[in-house]
Order: sequence, then structure tokens, then C-alpha cells
Amino acid sequence: MNKDFALKIFEAFSIVRWNDLVRPFDLVEMDKDAEKMVSAYIIGKYEEQRGVKIDWEWMIYASLFDLLRKISLCDIKSPVQRLIKSEYPDEFIRLNEWVLEQYRKLIPDKKLFSRFTIYIGKMSGSIPYAEGQEETSRVFRAAHKYSTLRELEMISMVNEPQRLDSIRREIHADLQKYLDLRGLQLLMTKQKPFDFLMKIEQLRFQTRWNQTPRVPKTSVLGHCFFVAILTLLLEWEAGATLCPKRFYNNFFCALFHDLPEAVTRDIISPVKQATEGFPFIVKNIEDQIVAQELVPFMEDFYRDEILYFTNDEFSNKVMVDGRVVHVTWEELNTKYNDDRFNPVDGRTVRIADHYSAFLEADLSIRHGITSKHLEDGRNNLLRSYPEGTVINGIDVHSLFSL
Repeated sequence: MNKDFALKIFEAFSIVRWNDLVRPFDLVEMDKDAEKMVSAYIIGKYEEQRGVKIDWEWMIYASLFDLLRKISLCDIKSPVQRLIKSEYPDEFIRLNEWVLEQYRKLIPDKKLFSRFTIYIGKMSGSIPYAEGQEETSRVFRAAHKYSTLRELEMISMVNEPQRLDSIRREIHADLQKYLDLRGLQLLMTKQKPFDFLMKIEQLRFQTRWNQTPRVPKTSVLGHCFFVAILTLLLEWEAGATLCPKRFYNNFFCALFHDLPEAVTRDIISPVKQATEGFPFIVKNIEDQIVAQELVPFMEDFYRDEILYFTNDEFSNKVMVDGRVVHVTWEELNTKYNDDRFNPVDGRTVRIADHYSAFLEADLSIRHGITSKHLEDGRNNLLRSYPEGTVINGIDVHSLFSL
């Protein structure tokens, strides 16, 4: 984990999608990948209900590596890339090797870079998928295609039909091969999971730091995905060996950590701290509104999991005899690093959340778009982690000082 790598990933907030069409709101790559992973979660959960084993670890890493690839190749439209892959396969492999070279210095960890290399090889067709990964890959690709379709549906109101007809036909043709996936069927036919996704999509329209000019603007949903990616990288920084459930929980806890804001909107930190008792009042109201406006759209087989992610999301916690127990990082590593305890490194998610906010403020200031809100926010975050601060195995002061 280093600032240069984080800043490279942050570029996805500036990559505009559908930039040859009328756009009623900002459509950027980070938001699209965030919605893709939310869709992948929903579709994957339905597949698990059918007895299909989903390799969540592979999918989580794929979300990072796919984003890195898109950042490097953002100037080549997807249809052009598919044409290169089908008609010039050798050149397509070399193109992906070039992508890897762009990140060699940014990813000094050899194991992580090796994972990236293997993913690129599988995606380009030069390396076969491992046994059982093909089903997970299908869920991931279906979510990718479906999230593209959702963007098309959202911009269709302001574009003449003839501009979109051929694109719509192409996307629907691509989705045909995945229609055996139950979750995708329900999303396509706008059933209960679609209503849940519609609520989450509202986070795409909510701008962070809404009280101040800032570049680039970031949505709450895009921020959530960036925090999930940062959490993944900070786990490498900490060096602890995580059981599969802990690894899975950390990523999706980060991805869903601002989910209540879909129905409450973002209440900025200074307002939350306006009085001593106000943070508790806000949390209680959030819980009530989530129960009324979000929970009814969740399926029984993932509802409790999402509520576990979003309740007390920034605490290290485990489940013991059906109760949530707060624990230290040392206890997570020694006593509770086992799937049966449902462990979460919530304090790591909090570091990632704060680091994302720090970069959002710091970058805008460096671009010359600043305000008292941004400067105070950045300075307060720096003061929160004085020299010597180590949390969950991470030297947080050094992270923020780079």
C-alpha cells in the first residue's frame, strides 16, 4: 500500500463513461465498478442458494485487477477491445502484457503482482480458469454486463432512441448467455432484488463533501468501492493471514459501510458532532429508517449478513453464541481467525474510509480547488493519527504522511 498506487486507483473517479452521449449525471468508472460488485454480490448470493460454490476471494481480487486494467485502457472502447481480442488474439495478449508493465513499479509486492498477472492471463485467454472458478467468473461477467445495462437505462431518457438501439441490442445479446443465473433473471425482470439495487443506486447520485466545490467530485457509492479496495490493500500492508470469511467480510463490510445513506443521505461529520448526544440519535434514526425502507427489499438469505456489515461497521468484531463481541486485533489473529466466528476488521475499514476522505480533500486542494471545509477536513484527519499510531498492524501515521 503506497500513495502512488492509491492515487492511480483514484483516477477511476475521473474516467468518464458514455462520453459520446448525453449524460444526465456524472457517469464515472469507479461508480460503475461499485455497482458491478453490488450486482455480483446479489447474483452470487442467489447462486449460493442454488448450491453453487462462489469463489469470493477470486471475485474480490478480480474487482481490483479489472479496475486497474480499465484505468490503463480507458481510451479504448469496450467494443474495440472485443474486436482486437477476437480478430487479433496475439496482439490482445501483448496489449495486456503492456497493462501489467504499467503497474510493475506501483505494486512492489510480488505475490500481489503475481495474482494480477494470473488474472490478466485468464481474462485474455492465455491461462485457463481453475476448477470451480468458471461459475464465479460467469457471475462476475454477468454483473459487469448488467451494470452496463443499468447505465444505459439511466441515460436513455435524455438520448434519442436511435443513438442507443444498437448498443441496447448488443448488451442484451451479451446477457443472453447468463440468463440461467437466477439473480440476473430477477434483476432483468425488475423483481425484489432490482428494488434493492435501485435503493443502492441512489448513492451514485449523492455527492460527497456536498457543501464545497471539489475536483474530482466523488459519489458515495464510488467512495464505498474505493474504501473496499483500500481495505483489501491495507490487509496486505498489515501482513496478517485472514481466514476466508474474515477476508470476505472485510471487503463487503467496506462496500456496504455507507448503505444507510441510501435512505438517510449523507450527514457530514461536523453536523454529526454538533452535540454530544447527536451521533447516537443519528445512528438510532438511521437504524429505524433502514429497517423501514431497506430491509423489506433484502432477501432472507443475505439480510442478516448485510445488517451485520452495516451495524457498528468500524469496530473489530466477531460472533460468539449469536452475540456480536468487540475484540482486539490481536484477538482476531489468535482466538477468532476462524470462519465460525464471522470476524471483521472494522478498524481497518475505518482507516480506509478516512484515507479515502483524506485523498478526496488533499487532491482537490492540490488541484487548486480548495475551501475551509476541505482544509479543515484534511487537517483534522492528519491530527487524528499522530506519530506512532498503529491500528490493526498498520502504521496509520506514516500512511497519511506520505
